[in-house]
Amino acid sequence: MVSMPSSRRSSRRPYGAGHVPIDTERALGGMRLVSDDDGDWSVRTVKSSDKTYRCPACNQEIRPGTAHVVAWSRDGFSGSEAGVDARRHWHASCWQRRARLR
Repeated sequence: MVSMPSSRRSSRRPYGAGHVPIDTERALGGMRLVSDDDGDWSVRTVKSSDKTYRCPACNQEIRPGTAHVVAWSRDGFSGSEAGVDARRHWHASCWQRRARLR
């Protein structure tokens, strides 16, 4: 016996409900694009890691298991691939105040 598709509407979004905008950061796996005075950046929020990193702003360690930000420049002579190779791990607070550090 062949089953026929159901004719009832999906209950995920009620009929007539407004469109919900997509969360682009979530759709891109946590990556967002940031344009600022110091250029264009790809930025990803990391909930934790298994390694220790050194923050370029405060020169302090980012310990394993600590939430932080990974950022790399989208500007460069060699393109965005060179920026990925030069990515840096920042404390979230250091990344947010980097404009004041320049």
